[in-house]
Amino acid sequence: MADVTDDTLRTAVIIGSTRDGRFGPVVADWIAGHIAQREDMEADLIDLVETPVPTVFPAFGQAPSDEAVAQLGAVTPRLARADAFVIVTPEYNHSFPAPLKNAVDWHNEQWHAKPVGFVSYGGLSGGLRAVEQLRVVLAELHAVTIRNTVSFHNYAEVFGSDGRPTDPGCDVAAKAMLDQLTWWGQSLRAARHVRPYAV
Repeated sequence: MADVTDDTLRTAVIIGSTRDGRFGPVVADWIAGHIAQREDMEADLIDLVETPVPTVFPAFGQAPSDEAVAQLGAVTPRLARADAFVIVTPEYNHSFPAPLKNAVDWHNEQWHAKPVGFVSYGGLSGGLRAVEQLRVVLAELHAVTIRNTVSFHNYAEVFGSDGRPTDPGCDVAAKAMLDQLTWWGQSLRAARHVRPYAV
């Protein structure tokens, strides 16, 4: 149980793409840098390439195999400890990547009554169609998605060689999203402390 007197919000930043040559780590490092500058948040960067989760689920109602449990051990406790999440996702075929859906589906109570913010990137759409689908999925898991998002349209043209966006408006958008995430994260953490969330 989180100590509600501690204002630091443990925030899991999840890199949703595992594709070779992916741009996700650049975007994730940028938003994690914003979190690092805040006194009210700390980031835990979860890269699904470095911590893959199983792709074969057990039969419905059955426990996962020992091998699956061992794999999940690198991710599940970190999601459980998190007070809030930031999902960094591209858009694949008008949706979000399969490895991200797989990681979401392996977990349930770890998402309950916790806020989720989004940083998306893509072509003309900026990954926003992926975000809209994630909102529906996460609602089923009793998570609270943040209204404000950060999206990078034609992302290859937006980031400089230093790994930072060239438009200062991106930093403004990041602050607005993280401010909302912090408000919800602290509020929901305090509520869970008073009364465990019931499904």
